[in-house]
Amino acid sequence: MKLKRMNKNRQKYPLFFNSVFLLLLHLPFVFAKSVGHKLKNNPSNNQPVIISSAPLPENSVNPIATRLNVFDSLHLNLNGLSKNIFEMAVKGMQKLKEAGIVLTDNIISIADFSQPSSSKRLYIIDLNSYSLLFQTYVAHGQKSGKEYAEKYSNLSNSFKSSPGFYVTMNPYMGNNGFSLKINGVEKGINNNALSRDIVIHGADYVNETLIQEQGYIGRSQGCPAVPKQLNRSIIETIKNGTCLFIFPGQSSYLQKSVVLN
Repeated sequence: MKLKRMNKNRQKYPLFFNSVFLLLLHLPFVFAKSVGHKLKNNPSNNQPVIISSAPLPENSVNPIATRLNVFDSLHLNLNGLSKNIFEMAVKGMQKLKEAGIVLTDNIISIADFSQPSSSKRLYIIDLNSYSLLFQTYVAHGQKSGKEYAEKYSNLSNSFKSSPGFYVTMNPYMGNNGFSLKINGVEKGINNNALSRDIVIHGADYVNETLIQEQGYIGRSQGCPAVPKQLNRSIIETIKNGTCLFIFPGQSSYLQKSVVLN
C-alpha cells in the first residue's frame, strides 16, 4: 500500500515541477507586457518610449527636402519661376548655411535673369512661413543687354551684372539713397561685387511706364536695382546675412559654379 502511494506521489511531483517551471518561463513576458503598458500610458517616465514612427521635426533630417515643398505650396510656377531654379537656389543656400557664410536661411531672394526685365523676376520668399513676400521688377547692367541680361562680368567698370550666390550685408545711405551691400561668394564669378560697389538700391528707372514705352525697364551699372517705392521694405527684409541668387540662364555659369557643384 505504501509503495502504491509513493508511486502516485512520484507521478504528481513531475507535474508540479513542470507547472512551476512553465510559470517561471512566462513571468518575464507578463512583467514586460505590464511595464510596457505603464510606459506607454505614462509619458513622464524617463525611459525612452517608441509608440510609433512619428515624423521628425522640420529640418532635422533633410532641410532641403522640406523647403522644396514651398515651391508647390506657393504655386511659384504660376508666378513664372522655374522649379529647377528654385531648387538650385535652395540647395546653394543650404550649402552656404552649413559653411557658416549665410546666417539666416529662412529668407531667400531669387533674381531670375533668364526672364526679361519686363517681368517681375525678383522673388523674395520666407521658407518657414511659406510666404511669397515680394515679387517685383529688378534691373540688370547696361552692358548686359536690353530686354534680357545676356552678358555678364566680374570686372570693375564693366557695367555688367554678375550672376551667382550673394550674401546680404548691412544697409547704408549712399548716392542712391538707402542701399544694401551684397557680397559675392563665388570666386571668378561675382567675388568683386564689393569692390565694384554692386548693391541693392531703389531706382526711378525700374518702373512699368518704361516697359510700356520701350518694352523693358531701365538698366543699372551692374546693380540689381529695384522699384524705389519698395526699396526700403525689401532691404529691411533681406539684410544681414540672407542669400541672394542671381540666375543668368546660361549653362556656362552652371559649369563654373563651385556652390552648385
